[in-house]
Amino acid sequence: MTSASVLIALQKRLGYKFRQPSRLLEALTHPSYLQDHPATKAHNQRLEFLGDSVLHFVLTKALYAEFPLEREGALSRRRAVLSKGGFLTQLARDLGVDAGLLLSKSEALAGGRNRASILEDAIEAIVGAIFQDSDLPTAEAVILKWYGSLTERLSLLEDAENPKGRLQEMIQPEHGNTALRYEVVNATGPRHAREYEVAVHLNEKILGTGRGTSKKIAEEAAAKAALESFVVQGGI
Repeated sequence: MTSASVLIALQKRLGYKFRQPSRLLEALTHPSYLQDHPATKAHNQRLEFLGDSVLHFVLTKALYAEFPLEREGALSRRRAVLSKGGFLTQLARDLGVDAGLLLSKSEALAGGRNRASILEDAIEAIVGAIFQDSDLPTAEAVILKWYGSLTERLSLLEDAENPKGRLQEMIQPEHGNTALRYEVVNATGPRHAREYEVAVHLNEKILGTGRGTSKKIAEEAAAKAALESFVVQGGI
């Protein structure tokens, strides 16, 4: 059983104090926990189902207001970035959800506390639990506080997801469509386990270099390095 001190600390990080703490416990209960504790009546999958819908509604409403000129396709892509598993997993870790998870002994020993799918389900279940414990406006306020500025959050996430595209967007207005060039500068290892080093050039200037197990991964790493350099230096 998760200790009271862990639950108190988690609620502080979540920015919400439950009127019925049992709802938070249910949100933290992975189905495997019931194997070792058959007297436990519920796990978090129903709350995860509810929370997924609440989260999508809150993000849809916020994005609709934040980007009044964007069409539905662009809004859908932005919502997907903000609600995808990888981001929710990291959000769960940042909020300390992993410390409160209730898992079977075998699942815990197998690393379940760090398993992405378990953390993603838990954060969505917590959203559902907050909604049940309060109301939609309260859940909305708590969720949006987790995200902070959606524009800034999207900028960071979209840069990470498509660094080559973002770099092209930055370069194109001043230098045109063909100014960037990616070049393999080194390749090491056997053919079945090759590692590539790629440099991205703006005309003759190297903006960044990156490594990867494929040319594509190395190019993305180089573009990401260029973007990071751009942020630090304030321009290219």
